Amino acid sequence: MKKDYLEVLLEEMKGQINLVLEGHDAIRQEFNVKIDGLTEKVDVNSFEIKVLNKTIVDVEARLSKKIDAVAADLSAHRADTESHRGYKVCEGK
Repeated sequence: MKKDYLEVLLEEMKGQINLVLEGHDAIRQEFNVKIDGLTEKVDVNSFEIKVLNKTIVDVEARLSKKIDAVAADLSAHRADTESHRGYKVCEGK
C-alpha cells in the first residue's frame, strides 16, 4: 500500500514539475520575442541617431561657411565705409 501511494505521489509530482517546466519554457520564449523586438528597435534608433548626427554636422558646416561669409562682408563694408572721408562710423551710442 505504501509503495502504491508513493508511486501515485511521485507521478503527481512529476506532472506538476512538467507543468512548471512548460511554464518556464513559455516564459523563456516570450522573453526571447520581446528581446528580439527591443533589439530591432535599438538598431533602428541607432541608425536614426547616426543620420541625425550626420545632418547636424552638415548643418554646422554650412552655417560656419555662411557666418564666415557674413563676417567677410561686414569687414569689407566697414573698410569701404571708413574709406569715405567726412563720414564717421559710430558703433553703439
